[in-house]
Amino acid sequence: MTALLDISGLKRNFGGVKALDGASLRVEAGRLTGLIGPNGAGKTTLFNVVSGLLRPESGHIAFDGGDITGWKPERITARGLVRSFQIARGFPKLTVFDHLMIYGPAQPGEQLWRAAVGGEPVWRRERALAEQAWSIARRLNLAAVIDNPVTQISGGQKKLLEIGRALMAGPKMILLDEPAAGVNPALVEHIADHLQALVAEGITILLIEHDMALIERVCEHVIVMAEGKDLISGRFEELREDARVQDAYLGRKR
Repeated sequence: MTALLDISGLKRNFGGVKALDGASLRVEAGRLTGLIGPNGAGKTTLFNVVSGLLRPESGHIAFDGGDITGWKPERITARGLVRSFQIARGFPKLTVFDHLMIYGPAQPGEQLWRAAVGGEPVWRRERALAEQAWSIARRLNLAAVIDNPVTQISGGQKKLLEIGRALMAGPKMILLDEPAAGVNPALVEHIADHLQALVAEGITILLIEHDMALIERVCEHVIVMAEGKDLISGRFEELREDARVQDAYLGRKR
């Protein structure tokens, strides 16, 4: 299979702490890959570097055949690599619909002169984005709360909204950071169904998650991180029996 995302030798320090210490991994196109490891392993820092929120001190990031190392987040998103956040972000006074619309690409109304002049191209694009937002809301079971401010929806619905905002950007690949954290078990099952459906439609997903039952259910391939680098990768049922993985989670040194 072809690697859609190819990371090699990433390093990032915070003071004297090596958050990333030569992390290298490949994510194959068209499948759901899990990224697991103990707290402090560097998983979220890896996402922050890959998505452009942080610059690496060394190493390279290739996505869809091109080098994106050091690119700004908006340029990476426009290329088709989109991320979610562990803690859902948003604007408290805006509705679910507003949040979906914000992430729609190629909005001519964002340019001051186009917004002032208006015209059919602007309104046509706005209508297309509105239809897309409604379609995604229905797909993710958010239609009933689409006019609610984000402060009035549940934690699980906020996680679904994070997925919805990523979908609005038209991604080739999504970096998902703990979509099941703090979510009731019934909704976790629905999230799992949504993730599998997205991969079946051709979207590649790299998933950080501490819910091992979810990882086992949805991930075809799993990468284990520890101490800022990749430790081992393979199928979940093989990795959970590996002594190196057990030691990493239990904090022992062999």
